[in-house]
Amino acid sequence: MEIVGIGTQVLECGRVRRLIDAHGEAFLAQVYTDREVRACNARRDTTEAFAAVWAAKEAVFRSLGTTWRPGVAWTDVEVVQENGGPPRAEVRGAMADRMAARGATAVLLTTAHTRAFATATAVAVKAG
Repeated sequence: MEIVGIGTQVLECGRVRRLIDAHGEAFLAQVYTDREVRACNARRDTTEAFAAVWAAKEAVFRSLGTTWRPGVAWTDVEVVQENGGPPRAEVRGAMADRMAARGATAVLLTTAHTRAFATATAVAVKAG
């Protein structure tokens, strides 16, 4: 396995809470997929979960050599965590095109949070 890129992001959880409170459903729909919203809302630490997912999306962008920009939807990266397993990134749309252009076949992902901060690291890799 060859590393194509590494990205990391740290976010203040309070900033995410303020954006949710100020912009509500419009903000959530712009940044998160329906599955991510359901998963975050199902957690006791909802704000921290939303912040960790946002940090993960930013880390994936960076691991693929870019940041969010017009023409790329936040929802092109979906953070999925099932049955208590590790988070994984599902990449589609413009980010899938970017991933293919970089030669990456997968993105490894990890997240963590406290009440104040959420962090994520993504490693884009090429099989082989």
